[in-house]
This record gives sequence, C-alpha cells and structure tokens, in this order.
Amino acid sequence: MKSPAFLLITLAAGVFSATPAGAQTYPNKPVRIITANSPGGTSDIFVRALGDELQKRWGQPVIIENRSGGGMNIAGRACADAPSDGYTICILPNETLTLNQFTYKSIPFDPVKDFEPITNAFINTQVLVVSAALNVSSLEELAALSKATPGTLSYSALAIPMQITMERWKQKTGADLVSVPSRGGGDIVTGLLTGTTPVAIVGLPNFITHIRSGAVKALAVDSETRSALFPDVPTLNELGFPNLAPVYFGFVAPAGTPKPIIEKLHEEISRIGTEPSFRQKRLIDIGIQPVFDSPEQFARYLAEQRTNSARLIQESGFQAR
Repeated sequence: MKSPAFLLITLAAGVFSATPAGAQTYPNKPVRIITANSPGGTSDIFVRALGDELQKRWGQPVIIENRSGGGMNIAGRACADAPSDGYTICILPNETLTLNQFTYKSIPFDPVKDFEPITNAFINTQVLVVSAALNVSSLEELAALSKATPGTLSYSALAIPMQITMERWKQKTGADLVSVPSRGGGDIVTGLLTGTTPVAIVGLPNFITHIRSGAVKALAVDSETRSALFPDVPTLNELGFPNLAPVYFGFVAPAGTPKPIIEKLHEEISRIGTEPSFRQKRLIDIGIQPVFDSPEQFARYLAEQRTNSARLIQESGFQAR
C-alpha cells in the first residue's frame, strides 16, 4: 500500500509528465499486466489474447505476470505496490476488488484507495454442474439424491458468494452435501470427472466441452439470463436462488496513474474487447459476458458491489478469516 507522501509525489509529477502529449506517446517501453489467475485460468487466457493485440497496436512488448494465490490478495498487493506510471496495469476479480475486505480480517491493500478503475472487462458466468454418473437432471433431483445418501456427496465452489448460494439452497431444501476446498478450476474439473467431488459451481468456461460431451450435466447458471450456449439450462434466479454477487474481472491501475493514461488504456482495451471477431471468439463462445464500460461506470459498479458484498457477508453469517 502506497504512503500518502508517495501518492502526493506521484500526483505532482503527473501534473508535469502526464500531459495529453505524454499520453499520445504512451507506451514507449514494455507494459506489464498482472493477473490474479494462474496460467491457464479464465482471465489468464483472455488477457494473453488481449496482450497480443495490444502489442500489435503499440509496438511494445506486453508482459503477463501471474500472481495467483492468497485468496486473490497477492495480485492485489502487487498491483497496489506497483509504480503509478501506466506501465503496470492489472486484471483483478471481484474477490480482490470488492469482496475480500469483508471476508478477511485484514488484507495488504486498500481496494478503494489503491486502484484506478479502467474498465470492467467481463462477467464470468458460473455454472452448477454434476457428474453424469449421478444421473440427476435438476436441483430437485440432486437434493433428493443427497438426502437419500446423507453425508456421501460433496461439492466445490471457488467463489465465496457461490458457496453461500449453495449453503442457502441446502438450508431451503434440506439437501445433504459437504463443501470441500479446492485450489482452482483445474482441480474442480478433475474432481468432477473422477467422481471424487461430483458437484461443483464454477466458471462456465471450465466445463463447456465436458457439458457438450455428456460427461457432466449442467443444472443452472448464475447469469441474469440463460446462456446462449446452453439455452435449456435455467438460471439460479429462475429456480429461486438469485445471483448474490457476480464474478467479474476488471482492469485497474495503481492509484495515482495519470488520468490521460487511464483514458488511453480504456480506449485501447475496449476497442479490442468490442471488436466483433475478438468479442465472439474470446468471450461469447466460451460463455463469458463482455462489459467494457467506462472508468466512471466501473467506479460506480465497484461501489455498488462493495455495498452488496458487505450485506451478503453480514446476512450469511460468514466469519472473516
């Protein structure tokens, strides 16, 4: 976390160095993008494709740096501690930006003060899936099976809001499933395909091929509307379990990054993200909902999500770690 003195010096320097003319020559050296995902994760795959396009436009190397772990807090700290010169930007998830401040007793950065919003890139649709071996086709059938075989079924959920959703579903239906921790989407896929953890709620991109092959069955998605990829799969909201907190990934820069640089980054990232072929191949075709809003819109969204997250955690009785 940067000291007030550091920020004052940075802002003062920005008055002289971050002029519109300076923004026009930006970047003139390599740009680093920090991602909270490990290699192969949803945001990692996306940001590498985006980085390739930025590199073509800028004629400068774009270096992707994976800073996974620590409940997404490691990437948050790395981003907050980076220089505010526009040569480090970050793609961070909802945990880092709006949730962890309520689920941890302390985190090594201030999500409100340490970042400059650039754009919310996308919302990562979550899907509730079960192993085909369970032979269930709905949440009602899953609840019935779990009650008939108490203590034998387990589930994994990477995102805390999704775990809370599952626990509320259990309370409402009397379903008997045990929550088990997981290190990432890859572990969840392995657990589901091997049957060791036959129920999961995780990002849709992890399971598209397995749903299509019939190896797993999709029971619900957390999006506001049904996924165009699987229109027969109902939303959680339709089933009476509304989406409590969307899983999103947004671009931010360290606090104090000059506004002209923020505006240029928003323009470049949004132009690529909304280009029809990139949008279709890199987002829509893998079940991701594109956003690419303005810095001001993203700032308002973050404020709304922090309020929502605080209420969600309080109502759930979740104890900060």
